[in-house]
Amino acid sequence: MHALWYHRSARRFRTAGGRSRPAGPGRAAVIVDFRERTTIRRAALISLVALAACRGADAVRPAGGVEPEAMSGGAMTVFDSSARAFGLPGPGVAGAELAEHAAGDDAFEVPFVLAPAPVHPGLGPRFDNESCAGCHRNDGRGRPPAPGEPVASMLFRVSVPGANTHGGPLAAPGFGTQLELRAAPGLVPVAVMALQYSDSVVSLADGAADTLRVPHYAIGAPYRALPAGLMLSPRVAPPNFGLGLLEAVPASAIEALARAPAAVAAGVAGRANYVWDPTVQQTVLGRFGLKANVGSLLEQTARALNQDIGITSSLFPVEPCDDPIPGCAPHAFDAPDSLLRVLTAYVRTLGVPARRGVAAAAVRRGQALFASAGCALCHVPTLETGAVAGSPELSGQTIHPYTDLLLHDMGPGLADGRPDYLASGAEWRTPPLWGIGLTATVNGNVNFLHDGRARTLLEAILWHGGQGAAARDAVRRMSKADRDALIAFLMSL
Repeated sequence: MHALWYHRSARRFRTAGGRSRPAGPGRAAVIVDFRERTTIRRAALISLVALAACRGADAVRPAGGVEPEAMSGGAMTVFDSSARAFGLPGPGVAGAELAEHAAGDDAFEVPFVLAPAPVHPGLGPRFDNESCAGCHRNDGRGRPPAPGEPVASMLFRVSVPGANTHGGPLAAPGFGTQLELRAAPGLVPVAVMALQYSDSVVSLADGAADTLRVPHYAIGAPYRALPAGLMLSPRVAPPNFGLGLLEAVPASAIEALARAPAAVAAGVAGRANYVWDPTVQQTVLGRFGLKANVGSLLEQTARALNQDIGITSSLFPVEPCDDPIPGCAPHAFDAPDSLLRVLTAYVRTLGVPARRGVAAAAVRRGQALFASAGCALCHVPTLETGAVAGSPELSGQTIHPYTDLLLHDMGPGLADGRPDYLASGAEWRTPPLWGIGLTATVNGNVNFLHDGRARTLLEAILWHGGQGAAARDAVRRMSKADRDALIAFLMSL
């Protein structure tokens, strides 16, 4: 067996082939055979529980107490503001749960390769990246490519008018629902994407101005003729942390936010997306994905493996290509269910970074401005999680994600024109804001919104239209001092 193992004392990750790289904090020695096609060997996991019983994160609460608002993730809050802030397990994650987290962490990092191969085979004949971490650097957000760079942490969803049997996007003939921009040797990618920007100057009420980047996308060198009516939706990879907590918010609570009196009165009430979840074979509330088009973390994990890397599984058994070549033909699953499980466990148990500087005067002032501008009507500050069997650290938590997980019409400026289940071409799910102030620290870039066009938080606000227009205009009317306070508040999240 080719084993992958962690050793906490050495704080290194190694493979049987001798390669090594740093391992994150709190990792126990855990052995998993990723070529296994059924389940993780429970005996091996049980024998490691004692080693994994340490706290999930090395970082501890600062002395002197913590403001309740700083506990963004409740019991899943981690007190680390370094480049690893998005990639730590929650402090309450321990025992077998922490062992699965560590195994999933490894699988998240290690690149897949073309089959046949002794380790991590199954990379698709066409794909967008070779590993999960290739899109989610340090478990954070992706970015659009700089001039001359290949597309690395951005993807392009496609479809044609109509809906599939479950009401979702209708696959584009020959292209599916996503453009794979990389290919195995001897093949060509399905297309080449070109990205250019033009400038749009926005004037603020105090005489200042800001320049927004307007993206323009072009599909070049398609491997076959593009179908008529092709709809294109560019998207950068979103952060991974806190997803287990968002999954634990009861669907009824999210649906109730669509009827919140203040949001209804202001004309900004969101609406739920309802999507087909193959993990339970039924329609459920959508809560993940940029258009709330995915219902569960297990589906999100399996779908990303399939569409982004070309990994087939019991949930998505078909390669995301339909060329008459052997690699696209039906074959045995690339990923065993055990791999889906540990990858899902990993993202489910990532902690949420604590807020910083909560009591600072500028932050408090900015928080009040955030509310008075109407931002909090959609970016709802506080949610409550329900009960999660076997995960007390996710259960009954008061969290501060700053989202309602609902769809909102953001106007023509941000519209992609591509429906996704009930989401129109102008609707997007309210993105959580927790951790947004650490984006530059964790990812080395500050590219916001669904396609990374905004280079600052102010630019992201100024792009708001539709149901976000009133809040945007309130910010435009602010003085520079008030805008600075608002940004200070956002940077504290």
